[in-house]
Amino acid sequence: MFDFTKVQGKINKSIIPAVPIPFNKDGSINTFSQESYVAWMNNQPISAVALWAHTGRGLFISKEQREYIFRSYREGLSREKMILCGVGALANDKISDEEYMDKAYFMALHAKELGADMLLPYAPTLFRGREDQDEKIIKYHKKIAQLGVPMILFFLYEEAGGITYSKEVLKELFKIKNVIGIKMATLDSVMTYQDISNLILKDSPETYLITGEDRMFGYTVSRGAKGALVGLGSIYTKLQYEMMQAYYEGEYEKFIELSAAVDNLAENTFYKPMEGYIERVLYILARKNIISMEAVNDPYGPGISVEEKALIDECIEKLGDM
Repeated sequence: MFDFTKVQGKINKSIIPAVPIPFNKDGSINTFSQESYVAWMNNQPISAVALWAHTGRGLFISKEQREYIFRSYREGLSREKMILCGVGALANDKISDEEYMDKAYFMALHAKELGADMLLPYAPTLFRGREDQDEKIIKYHKKIAQLGVPMILFFLYEEAGGITYSKEVLKELFKIKNVIGIKMATLDSVMTYQDISNLILKDSPETYLITGEDRMFGYTVSRGAKGALVGLGSIYTKLQYEMMQAYYEGEYEKFIELSAAVDNLAENTFYKPMEGYIERVLYILARKNIISMEAVNDPYGPGISVEEKALIDECIEKLGDM
């Protein structure tokens, strides 16, 4: 049995890094770098890590790879640190609704069997734009919720490759017993973030608003986020944690200073093509000697150019020891 209130309390005012996987050029996992990265992450001020999320290529890697990644973190993290797993299925023209939902359910079941503390259902893009979209979104989440694991909803705006949840759908999803929060990742829609923030404040204050907004991180913390679940958190984790705490503790001058540094990091990491951010964060990890340079590969992304590396090197130099 899960204590939803306890799990929710542990992620309050915390950062949950969505971690990447260090791959070799042939697509295999660089286990040396993975173990090194896990050891580094264990020393960061975190309450949990997010595995199998978009940053961790959860819908692309094999079940065996997912299991290896999970076990490497469970064995390498101290026991009080929790593990959240992204769960879902890849949408395509040939997959049926039931098969799609079944795949998401069994991925969630696998996470539960391994010992996941929380689940993050991917946005069910198979249903986007359909007349029965709202009905299917609710059914999809209720099916995963049957497992009884604390869940964080994932609002990924359509322009960012997700699906828009209407206010009516969100109200229904917030009624699901094990939904403890919602991760907002609207990419560049400030109004959408504000609208959902207001909805939660008015109709569902017990639901945690969790920012997934790498490119407007500081602002979204100040706009009601009770925590963060971000790919950016996989690098310079302490810097982002300290920025958040500065706001929560009312140290606004420090917050503004650190927020500017976090914005600079995000602007040199999260930009079009967006899929490139994963290899960019891996490159930063290698430049910081956390993983090996041989492990700077994302088999599912566009790669990283020499020019990009030069810009990232400049950003690292500006950040210094942060």
